[in-house]
Amino acid sequence: MFFVFPGQGSQKIGMGKDIYDNFSSARDVFHEVDDAISLKLSDLIFFGTEDDLKKTENTQPALMAVSMAMVKVLEKEFNVNIVEKAKFFAGHSLGEYTALCAAGVISIADAARILRTRGIAMSCAFPQNGAMAAIIGLNLETVQQMIEECYSKEEVVQIGNDNSAAQTVISGYKNAVNKVVEMAAKTNAKTVFLEVSGPFHSELMANAVAALSEVLEKTNFYNPAKPIISNITAQAEVDNFKELLIRQLTGRIRWRESILWAESNSASQCVEIGSGKVLLGLVKRTAPNMTLISVNSLESLEKFANY
Repeated sequence: MFFVFPGQGSQKIGMGKDIYDNFSSARDVFHEVDDAISLKLSDLIFFGTEDDLKKTENTQPALMAVSMAMVKVLEKEFNVNIVEKAKFFAGHSLGEYTALCAAGVISIADAARILRTRGIAMSCAFPQNGAMAAIIGLNLETVQQMIEECYSKEEVVQIGNDNSAAQTVISGYKNAVNKVVEMAAKTNAKTVFLEVSGPFHSELMANAVAALSEVLEKTNFYNPAKPIISNITAQAEVDNFKELLIRQLTGRIRWRESILWAESNSASQCVEIGSGKVLLGLVKRTAPNMTLISVNSLESLEKFANY
């Protein structure tokens, strides 16, 4: 099995509350995260506002907490060890930290602290005039050609996420992103601006590198129980995670290539653990023959435990 963990955009108020209410092992994870970042994040997740939850510094540790609570419930309540079942782990952007956590590379508390720091650093790195937009219906090469017509040092725009053959996310200065979006719209492609606080996964995130580097250097990293498919290299990795995570800040999320690599290396079942099932939709478009399993609720968790 190939286990994947969601990134920003999958969050919603109330996510994980069903397992929190039913299992002490889930509550332990949420409380560990609350303590690690000195914030009652669990209250925000369950009872807060969408506006507060979508703030990057809250979204990132929140999504990790929900995914890891589900992992721990599987392990402690249903005796399902996903490490034993896994061939590879992967996560989309912040989800890569959850993957590292699930594989035993970093602890839940450390993942929470890193993601809180990462979220704040990303929000502050380029607070104005940045944007991200999804272009749906055009392939990567076509979007890249449009970018090359618009790019300049004064108007940076890059591919932030290569999500699937027909979905590319661009990131950069708002004016430059707008230009590419206008070009794409003329081809009848669908375009959607993302509700994010900065131009993530572009060179404009360079100011976030120092803060992330500092917290990563203070964190103990251990050998993974199973390999992690890196967003940056789009292949399985077993070390150099700190360097890869730093590069991920300003680099492209190579999700489509990661799925193709997993498929070509005998991963026939993909399990998404956490809020929503955005990643399974992307996997379906890239590897239509892969069996897809969503673990995003108490009901689906129990079903997977008996799979």
